[in-house]
Amino acid sequence: MVPETERSLLLRQLKNYLLFLKESGHTHAPLNSELSELPVMPVPSGTFRGSSSQPLETQMTLIPTESNDDHEPSGDLTDVREELGDCQRCKLCETRKTIVFGSGNPDADLVFVGEGPGADEDAQGLPFVGRAGRKLTEIIEKGMLLNREKDTYICNIVKCRPPGNRDPEKDEVDACKPFLIKQLKAIRPKVIVALGKPAASTLLGRTVPITKERGTWHEFEGMKLMLTYHPAYLLRAYTKENRQAVYDDMQKVMEILKA
Repeated sequence: MVPETERSLLLRQLKNYLLFLKESGHTHAPLNSELSELPVMPVPSGTFRGSSSQPLETQMTLIPTESNDDHEPSGDLTDVREELGDCQRCKLCETRKTIVFGSGNPDADLVFVGEGPGADEDAQGLPFVGRAGRKLTEIIEKGMLLNREKDTYICNIVKCRPPGNRDPEKDEVDACKPFLIKQLKAIRPKVIVALGKPAASTLLGRTVPITKERGTWHEFEGMKLMLTYHPAYLLRAYTKENRQAVYDDMQKVMEILKA
């Protein structure tokens, strides 16, 4: 019998591993030891005592599948996800269900950076899938006339849900920021949009008064950075002025993307 604590750890590792495969564009994960020469995501520890006594790294292998998407996942971005692994670098790992790495086109010209996963994101392993996510999709597809999955990439400054949807704490942001920077450098979009104060402050390395600085251009690692309101803020303060402000900000972004 596998101890309950070890069983829980292995199940969490397996869940995060399967999400990694999904994010990498794969649809199959056959348990076939003959294909063990194919690349797999390293699992931090433990041996899966299922149909064989081989380590989980050997049992979980991939059959490459064809994709209808013209943009295959970037190898560099995949490397970042592999390095992140089953992250235990801060206390958020103790309460999360799923690591929410990012989603969208890894070759996109436009990247949105939010604050952190909420309950829906933690459950599904994908960023911006709750109410704020639907508002962001509306901004992208109705306000900017872009396709969310094909034209953008979306991620957060922290990859695990803060308990109670509180703001991420400094040590949590510090633990995750290196991976955010590597994500952005791997994609190298024309424009990064920081959604809200925490994202803007993290990328600029200072406290940002978002109501004063939204709509302004900055630079991050040689990439253009636009600051705007978080979709969740729009849902809380759903005024004509705030909606117009975000629309105006996104039109500035579109001018750069079309140039």
